[in-house]
Amino acid sequence: MIPALMPTYNRADLAFERGEGCWLYTADGRRFLDLGAGIATSSLGHNNPHLVAAIAGQAARVMHVSNLYRVPQSERLAERLVAASFADSVFFCNSGAEANEGMVKMIRRAQARNGHPERNRIICFNGAFHGRTLAMLAATGNPKYLDGFGPEVEGFDHVPMNNMNALRAAITAETAGIMIEPVQGESGVNVADPRFLQELRAACDEFGLYLGMDEVQSGMGRTGRLFAHEWSGVTPDVMSTAKGIAGGFPMGAILATEAVARHLTPGSHGTTFGGNPLACTAANAVLDVLLAPGFLDQVQARGGLLAGYLDDLVAAFPDIFDARRGIGLMLGLRCVAPVGLVQDAAMHEGVLGVTAGDNVLRLVPPLVITEDDCAEAARRLGQAALRVRAHLAATAGQESAA
Repeated sequence: MIPALMPTYNRADLAFERGEGCWLYTADGRRFLDLGAGIATSSLGHNNPHLVAAIAGQAARVMHVSNLYRVPQSERLAERLVAASFADSVFFCNSGAEANEGMVKMIRRAQARNGHPERNRIICFNGAFHGRTLAMLAATGNPKYLDGFGPEVEGFDHVPMNNMNALRAAITAETAGIMIEPVQGESGVNVADPRFLQELRAACDEFGLYLGMDEVQSGMGRTGRLFAHEWSGVTPDVMSTAKGIAGGFPMGAILATEAVARHLTPGSHGTTFGGNPLACTAANAVLDVLLAPGFLDQVQARGGLLAGYLDDLVAAFPDIFDARRGIGLMLGLRCVAPVGLVQDAAMHEGVLGVTAGDNVLRLVPPLVITEDDCAEAARRLGQAALRVRAHLAATAGQESAA
């Protein structure tokens, strides 16, 4: 019989009772170093005192009123995000997929209101992941995710990332804009070339297109800048973000320039839960930490330290690991051995990671990871590599004997 909880996930047989910083604890006392952070979402780690106090305090006052009324917490958060980014205006929603849907709507709407309703197609990139809604499945373009869900939503074209010739060849009179992740997470932690992002900006300006950045995973300090596109010096027209924005509380946002945002007039878009007092209080608490002097510099330093440890592992275990990828605290180990085997071995050693495409183990720890945590992560991943090596040797021996 089907379980009460719909079986849409292949869950590990682990349940966590509590957490502290970068560590999670099971009811029976087992301790795990969390290098997955709820898929890059628990940005301040577990049980962060500032975030916990902010959520508890707001929950005791008012959690939800809807957007029929002013929400001072969302007004403050929007003002802070505008001050810290390229954007002139912000729309709050509930998830990354919803933010990406809204970003596509904004691009199409702006083109239509500027006299180009025929411009309704978005160029996306091979290896992308934009979410699980029907339209974002089409934007992602992965046949595995599209299987069984009927006709594919029209309006999305796909080209290889970091290939400007392919991008320019895909632009037509119906192209409205371009949507790209500065760092692709799901397909294996692939970083877009900064020069390519700069050329995308130039192409958008040349052809009258809008440049949209999907920073659902790479945003909110994950790479050591508030948003990953800042490393390239490129300014998008519109951007989505979610995951780490509220430290684990469900939330998403769309940031846009006035040229794009002014076309979302009353009644053109909406949300029941988005931007409610509790979510925005959580996000403001996260922003307190991210924007504190020196914090993003610390993220860069911790990312460099962890990357160095991962490079050492690649050198020490060339039969297990092939390369280290990523930027800041959005890192990946490309594996020679099956990544599922590596993930299981790491879990056995008390380390939680997230698998990604191209046989990559994704490591996206809380942004508050310490130097000692980084060293412990390297030690335990080394033990996991030894475990995988022993398993592969034993399997090979059994096959030889057979």
